[in-house]
Amino acid sequence: MNLLKKCSSCFRKKTDAASTSTSHQLSDPTTDFKGQPRLPTFAVPKRYDIQLKPDLAACKFQGIVSIVVDIVADTRFIVLNAAAQLHINSDSVYFSDPNSNKVFEKPKVGKVEADEILVLEFSETLPKGMGVLTIGFEGVLNDKMKGFYISTYDHNGEKKNMAVTQFEPAYARQCFPCWDEPSFKAKFNITLLDVPSELVTLSNMPVDEEELNGNLKTVYYQESPVMSTYLVAVVIGLFDYIEDHTPDGIKVRVYSQVGKANQGKFALHVALQTLGFYKDYFQMPYSLPKLDMVAIPDFAFGAMENYGLVTYRETDLLFDDHHSAAANKQRVATVVAHELAHQWFGNLVTMEWWTDLWLNEGFATWMSYMAKDKLFPEWKIWTQFFDHESSEGLRLDGLAESHPIEVEVNHASEIDEIFDTISYKKGASIIQMLNGYVGGPQFQNSLATYIKRHAWSNARTNDLWAVLKEECNEPTIDKIMNSWTKQEGYPVLSVKMKNQTLEIKQSRFLYAGSHDRCQWIIPITYCCGDYDSLISLLMEKKSETYDIKDLLSNITDPARSWIKLNVEQIGFFRVKYDDGLAAKLRYAIEHKCLSVTDRLGILDDSFALCMAREMSLTSLLTFMAAYREELEHTVLSNLIKIIGKIERIVADARPELMNYIKQFFIGLLLPAAANFGWDPKQGESHLDAMSRGDIFTALAVLGHEETINEANSRFNAFLNDRNTPLLHPDIRKAAYVAVMQKVTSSNKAGLESLLKVYRETDLSQEKTRILGSLASCPDESVVYEALNFALSSEVRKQDAVFGLAVSKEGREVAWKWLK
Repeated sequence: MNLLKKCSSCFRKKTDAASTSTSHQLSDPTTDFKGQPRLPTFAVPKRYDIQLKPDLAACKFQGIVSIVVDIVADTRFIVLNAAAQLHINSDSVYFSDPNSNKVFEKPKVGKVEADEILVLEFSETLPKGMGVLTIGFEGVLNDKMKGFYISTYDHNGEKKNMAVTQFEPAYARQCFPCWDEPSFKAKFNITLLDVPSELVTLSNMPVDEEELNGNLKTVYYQESPVMSTYLVAVVIGLFDYIEDHTPDGIKVRVYSQVGKANQGKFALHVALQTLGFYKDYFQMPYSLPKLDMVAIPDFAFGAMENYGLVTYRETDLLFDDHHSAAANKQRVATVVAHELAHQWFGNLVTMEWWTDLWLNEGFATWMSYMAKDKLFPEWKIWTQFFDHESSEGLRLDGLAESHPIEVEVNHASEIDEIFDTISYKKGASIIQMLNGYVGGPQFQNSLATYIKRHAWSNARTNDLWAVLKEECNEPTIDKIMNSWTKQEGYPVLSVKMKNQTLEIKQSRFLYAGSHDRCQWIIPITYCCGDYDSLISLLMEKKSETYDIKDLLSNITDPARSWIKLNVEQIGFFRVKYDDGLAAKLRYAIEHKCLSVTDRLGILDDSFALCMAREMSLTSLLTFMAAYREELEHTVLSNLIKIIGKIERIVADARPELMNYIKQFFIGLLLPAAANFGWDPKQGESHLDAMSRGDIFTALAVLGHEETINEANSRFNAFLNDRNTPLLHPDIRKAAYVAVMQKVTSSNKAGLESLLKVYRETDLSQEKTRILGSLASCPDESVVYEALNFALSSEVRKQDAVFGLAVSKEGREVAWKWLK
């Protein structure tokens, strides 16, 4: 507190950025440090004391940071990060040596805005060992949903501001000067000054002390363990909360806007159970005394794993028992489990540099499935892994413009680019493949050892391979996995049967056409006729042959002579079968001889091969016909995605065939629609509840009149009674899409009704459902109006993207609108 008073005069000075960066300079102190990918390491932070004074009304903040720094080499310079928009008060900068009580004042202060670095040049060499660097600063609470920013909410009809931090990947430097790289772990002492006393103030650690001064308060937090700057967090606003404790005493709270506390019950349940599961799986308890989870109205990502203070979009944390759908419930469980996995994989053990981001995100994604399977076995979550993760990873990684999992990051401005499907979904998929190769128990023990060995520090990909080699007695793990993490893309295996021998050849799969310049070491599984005959092997050459005479000799029924590679889709690759093998698999699909995941994998591979011109559209449609009686959610979900893509392609290439194609697809989906019906059935599964909405939404988009009429009838009942059982949350998206199919420029009644519901609801999930339906209208002028609405003040910035779900008829007007 005294430190802030000492420098208060600095805050009143309005020196512009140019004078700040050139004050006291005869020469430019930044010359030797420009354009470097990483900060120099001659000074290393050990502890930050941060005092922040936010002004939520004026959307500004000021502060002082005192950093205990270890000077490890002779230098007159200290180089750290500070964003261009963070104003440094030059006269407040000094370095003190506690051993000699000497203070080094008035250094030359230089900023390199392009590199976001702050260079301090002192007049003499700094003493080696521990010293304290003090810097005063000022900034703006921005509206960009990064750094230290403002989020808005309504309370009793009044619009209010809350202050929130989002520091990953490199935005802590927008809030305070720091070594903003994951390898510079340090302890943090945070103090919030002069905050309105009625507001809730949260940070990574529990409150240590709180001082009241009239209607303001100062809040001191306990010192954190060592962590990276991107995990530091502060939230200030009006909140309700609910809480509970884990069996070992960890206090867990879910914070939400006032009046929404009950919507946090499901997330709280998931968090409590997940913390216990991860404690057992990693053989190490959660490492902080509390865990807060906060729903933020304006939030760029799904969630952020700040140590001990996890922030979320409202849609990914809150669940309304009466108005949220089954898909919303699963989404909340997924995101909570993902963020809590980070408390071990990412927070406790942190990647050394962003090149190894996949160690954070791939593992958190994969572990979230482990947790969901434990908590909700009835969800059959591993049948969804391929559809949600591997399929999406394969789709993006099949492009020539893809990148390796381990990608060099040479500047902070490049980091955002790798927060993508490759790091998350391909990363999770090769972890699943590795888990299948070494075996679940050995893999779990290896991860537990890895966590213990690198706790409170940083690690690289090779550190994980080293542990796996030791624990699993697999000396070639690094060689195998480097072929998957260090090169982009993945293989397609071309399989032929010749004289009771399988001939397998690998080449890189590309939608633009496969080629043979790449090679992988591939864990392969296959079975013949049943799943009892499972064979595992490692393919290390471009092509190999396997004698399966013995397997075939055990099959007496010709209908069981099918062969399936990549059993349960554990491997991250595609398979192209010769015509004879493909025909037998089609028979096996029709007669439900294959597992859900294998039926899904064959469908996904077939569509990809068609898009790569390795299979004709006629052959694909013939294959799809085998799925006419399909009722499993994950297969139906993938089938619906493929239907939507083919429909758009045909609309462009052969519009005269559209009616035939639509009727074919409607015929594929009607048996499932008849099975699920419009209304929930007592005792039905979670997956069936999700399928119902998907099926009727697809039929509405395809123009199925009976579906559109029934949906409109149910929507009209909903307009009269928001709690009617006729429009269950699981089918609301389907109804909203169906309503928009009848809207025209001369009859906008349906659009106006949907906007009325949008404006009346305070449930973010309901708003998202409506927003994602508006542009599905076939009328171009209505699509244009819907797109403009998505960018209006009625839609939060992070939600605008949902309004881009445009009908095939509206694509041209959407392109013109975007330009």
